[in-house]
Amino acid sequence: MSTPRDRPGPGGAAAGLSARLRTLRPTGRGSVLAVSGVALAALGVGIGVPALVQAGLLAVLAVLAGAATVVADVAGPHRRALRVTRTVHPHPVTVDETATVTIEVTGRAGLDRARLSERAARELSGGRPLRAKVTRSANRVQLRYSITPARRGRWSAGPLQIHLRDVLGTVRWSGELGSTRQVAVRPRVTPLHSAGGSASLDTRAALGSRSPSPDDTALRDYRPGDDPRRVHWRSTARRGELVVRQDERAGRRPATVLLDLPAQDEPLEWTIAAGVSVAISLLESGHRVRMLAGARLPDRHRSDELAAEAMLDQAVDLVAAPDPVTGRRWLLAAIGDLTARGAGSELVVAILGASDPYAQADLARIAAVHDAWAMVRTGDETTLPEERTLQALRRAGWTASLARTGEPVRTAWQRLRATGDLALGAHR
Repeated sequence: MSTPRDRPGPGGAAAGLSARLRTLRPTGRGSVLAVSGVALAALGVGIGVPALVQAGLLAVLAVLAGAATVVADVAGPHRRALRVTRTVHPHPVTVDETATVTIEVTGRAGLDRARLSERAARELSGGRPLRAKVTRSANRVQLRYSITPARRGRWSAGPLQIHLRDVLGTVRWSGELGSTRQVAVRPRVTPLHSAGGSASLDTRAALGSRSPSPDDTALRDYRPGDDPRRVHWRSTARRGELVVRQDERAGRRPATVLLDLPAQDEPLEWTIAAGVSVAISLLESGHRVRMLAGARLPDRHRSDELAAEAMLDQAVDLVAAPDPVTGRRWLLAAIGDLTARGAGSELVVAILGASDPYAQADLARIAAVHDAWAMVRTGDETTLPEERTLQALRRAGWTASLARTGEPVRTAWQRLRATGDLALGAHR
């Protein structure tokens, strides 16, 4: 049952209407009519000409009637349930791709005289003005406009701006209608599959490791969400705990994409777009994948049909750390999560910036237990800290290469794979 605080009383409704009417203003025409009417009426009284008094009063009454009409329209949303619906298709949107925003306003509150406009974040249009197509019918107005987002994130569309005038154009009112809609903008994904069709970096098969057999190392512990039909009951009975068969694509280990998020906008957006591209390409190659970035770290790998959608949604909300201390804490949390797992159990792909010797020592722990690959961010000119980070990772056992911020993600990926191929040839 609602409490008195939940139910707006007459006073609350009156206060809301009063606040809405504060933007009620006479137009230039209305001001001239009102002033002229008062002057004519006063002059008519002064010289005793009733016709002038009547003309002056008619002018003033025209302004008052216009104000009454607009006030009735403004109060209309309370009485007649003026409704605003806003849809975005497709949604979520991808950077540099076009979507259509459709707004429908239904009701009778002066829609035939209303002028409507829409507010939207600059990021949804790249700073270009929005041009809407307006369609009117009885008790209904539709606005439709296109957006081409220039940047990843969640950006607001709305509220709708409504501008009302009376029939004679003597009084105007402006206000907001409806609420805002958050438009999710995803980063652009670059397909990274090679000519051979796979984006996997798993080198165990290339190094001659045999594929696990169904009754041996292809078994792993049961995790929440695993298909019960894949439980290996014989081994479960022998071990006394649930175990399941590995993926049919033997040799495909779980993969983790680790992102060190920089503070600058351009490197940040490139890092996120590259990280999502790597994660989805590994997913398509048969790995169970997760992405470690920012403050929230997913606790499980996914390979289900919604895994790619989940990683794209995760990427929408990624932000740079507010300060270097927080950024280092995020990175240490991800390293701790990775090194807590069994040796050799994961394939790790990291996109990192220049780091100090302490962070390099922490990152070395990953290569000690996992098959670790890294892109080290650099600009047009490689700095000494970036070069030192690259060499430190390689000495620790990482397969690492430089990645220039802003270059095509595919180019950076191919450079990393080529570095791995060289290391594999030397190993042989």
